[in-house]
Amino acid sequence: MADMTKTWDRRTGVDIVTSHLYEEIVSLRLLPGSKISEAEIATRFGVSRQPVRDAFTRLANMDLLLIRPQKATEVKRFSNRTIEKARFVRATIEAEVLRRAATHCDSAGAAALDAAITAQKALMENADFDAFGQMDYDFHRLLCEIAGTEYAFDVIRSEKSKLDRLCMLALSKERGMPLLIEDHAAIARHVIAHDPDAAVAAGKLHLSRLDSTIAAIREKNSAYFDPDEEPQAPARPL
Repeated sequence: MADMTKTWDRRTGVDIVTSHLYEEIVSLRLLPGSKISEAEIATRFGVSRQPVRDAFTRLANMDLLLIRPQKATEVKRFSNRTIEKARFVRATIEAEVLRRAATHCDSAGAAALDAAITAQKALMENADFDAFGQMDYDFHRLLCEIAGTEYAFDVIRSEKSKLDRLCMLALSKERGMPLLIEDHAAIARHVIAHDPDAAVAAGKLHLSRLDSTIAAIREKNSAYFDPDEEPQAPARPL
């Protein structure tokens, strides 16, 4: 591989390494608990160890890597506390977003939601899981825009990213993507109909879909979870 340090400045190197490792972790090409080497990553990308160290720090701040002094860095295992916190924050904020979206949705918003659902169904027919992941983010961003709370998406995106690996495992199930699209379609339908209570209920159901996935993963792959934590019961709906 060519020496990319001649063409990348330090910031660009950090961004590229971070993006690459993020995709490998979220897509589960790097499984929870996998060890990764700072030196090996630096060699792979033809950069010094400093941008790799900075990339590791970014990913650790996203709860995706566990950096331990004098020990190997590893892909972070699923944490019950992180899952519970992320779901609570998302459920709380998205409930208000959906109420406002259902109140303020106009014809342009309705058309955008219909188009989003049509596009998602097209991806389902092609089993395009990677593209659906981005479209899932776009759908929730659109709801924030319709609600007039664009700023809320920053928080939703941050908390949602902490669960992306679990979502990827859910999508790998035969009914994963169709069920999520059914949820999105129900949310869109209630928002367009100006029914905030029904929209919020559909949103809560959507977030609850991970319960069975978490239970199945824990049963079949307990090593994916933090061994120092005890299993927790699913959170009660808000």
